[in-house]
Amino acid sequence: MKQLTGNQVRKMFLDFFESKGHKVEPSHSLIPNDDPTLLWINAGVAALKKYFDGTIKPENPRITNAQKSIRTNDIENVGKTARHHTFFEMLGNFSIGDYFKKEAIDFAWELLTDEKWFAFDKDKLYITVHDHDEEAYNYWVDVIGVDPSHMLKTPGNFWEIGEGPCGPDSEIFYDRGEKYDPEGLGIKLFYEELENDRYIEIWNLVFSQYNSQEGVDRNDYEELPQKNIDTGMGLERITSIIQDGETNFDTDFFLPIIHEAEKLANVSYQENKMAYRVIADHIRTVTFALADGALFDNAGRGYVLRRILRRAVRYGKQIGIEKAFMYNLVGVVSEIMKEFYDYLPEKVSYISDLVKKEEEAFHKTLSNGEKLLSGLIKKNSDGIISGKDAFKLYDTYGFPFELTLEIAQESNLKVDEEGFKEELKLQQMRSRGARVDNESMTSQKPDLMAFDLPSTFEYDPTNIRGVVIGLFKDGVKTDQLDDYGEIVFDVTTFYAEMG
Repeated sequence: MKQLTGNQVRKMFLDFFESKGHKVEPSHSLIPNDDPTLLWINAGVAALKKYFDGTIKPENPRITNAQKSIRTNDIENVGKTARHHTFFEMLGNFSIGDYFKKEAIDFAWELLTDEKWFAFDKDKLYITVHDHDEEAYNYWVDVIGVDPSHMLKTPGNFWEIGEGPCGPDSEIFYDRGEKYDPEGLGIKLFYEELENDRYIEIWNLVFSQYNSQEGVDRNDYEELPQKNIDTGMGLERITSIIQDGETNFDTDFFLPIIHEAEKLANVSYQENKMAYRVIADHIRTVTFALADGALFDNAGRGYVLRRILRRAVRYGKQIGIEKAFMYNLVGVVSEIMKEFYDYLPEKVSYISDLVKKEEEAFHKTLSNGEKLLSGLIKKNSDGIISGKDAFKLYDTYGFPFELTLEIAQESNLKVDEEGFKEELKLQQMRSRGARVDNESMTSQKPDLMAFDLPSTFEYDPTNIRGVVIGLFKDGVKTDQLDDYGEIVFDVTTFYAEMG
């Protein structure tokens, strides 16, 4: 096996398929263009959907790419496991009605094993196929020459998402050796498809040859008139194999970020690997998302981004970092990735400023929120945090609900998710009610009307110093507020509604 940097791995993959007549498609923006079904581009094929659904005919039916992607459905596992990420690059080769199963297998085997390319040891490669895909099985064994003892037929090798194109797939695994098999289970790990760190899937070849239809048994699916190939190889994973990293994080894509973070902390990577891995993963996600035009927000992808950064900030506190620090890592990400993403360096300053402001805003409320949550955990006797308390953390302290869930799980507690949703719904109803109350202009309380202040400025300034001159709860004047209520200032920069 050749010794390569992560950037060299990416380049070698793309160079190989370019030499086989594929067009190298640029990595598309993480923000989907004209696809309202996606919050983020989340796979290599997602950016090529227009070709696969026939919307656009590609100039070249053979395509390859290294597509940046974001997935957050398993965010709680990032840092805990060896291979979960929120941001990753998916290497792929695609055929739109051109070559099919045999050629896809040929290409994969050549790239992996030929001395000119990755030069993997053939004896360490294992293959799975769908249990009814005799064509693929026979080709692997009879033509490629894979030992039948390295083959596994399984019904799980079938790619299908709803109705439409689908088909069997073939996965390629690499045996990392006995040091990743502490219990000495050997080939049993592969045959029984057990979760393990020894036999690692490195490439999935999807043979899209059938049309899935609701109510039709899989055995009766019709063949597609145009058969396609869609493959996926995680860059971070294949790099960890080539560099023999204990995990994906122990490679040159992540270690420079981790080492830079160590300079700011008082706990080493070896002492708290999870915290550093979360930080390294999340700053990559934030950097690339902001570079592609996303912004921190309270909804949509902006909320996802805010949640990711705040999760990293919390783990920063675990290693002794009590102030904004993530912004210092943006330049490190750029330095690692600029060879392929040459637009990053010119955006470092812009991204760093956004990250720093977001961090500082969160730090102002994080400590209070953590204290409240810690108190709730300590005094908890029934094993569950109420939806009302979770909502208060979310609404008052800016604590993403998912972060409350994660912290609670660390203490073996649950959170009343339905109760939280109900509180959120009630708050939304209160907000709507405040906007549409037709009687509001004729039902003002005397205390609310008792202020006689001249209007001394127009709505030009964006910053102004105001003095609190009244506190109200449900329209009744009060001396203090510890919950929802109304505050009256002598001056404001805000418009009245519909201003």
